[in-house]
Amino acid sequence: MPIVTTAVLTFVILIAIGIIIGLFFNRRGRSWLGRQVADATGVGDITYCLVGIAGSFIGFHVGVILGLLPTLTLYLAAVVGAAVTLWLWRGR
Repeated sequence: MPIVTTAVLTFVILIAIGIIIGLFFNRRGRSWLGRQVADATGVGDITYCLVGIAGSFIGFHVGVILGLLPTLTLYLAAVVGAAVTLWLWRGR
């Protein structure tokens, strides 16, 4: 049973990381004009959060593939993965 609870907790933490990084990129990462255009086209918090969640899972699993220890470093890899995915998704 501990493996199931650990897996569920990791899943929830990765979703939280993706949402937080997605909201940060949406609120702080764009200029005033970019926010006006995004609001007009419907690209908002939900889209950024979903892309951030996908990036956190990508970063976490890349960290597992690289053999990082299953400690805080995997969650830091998830943060970096979410940030890089959002940065690339925005076209920078």
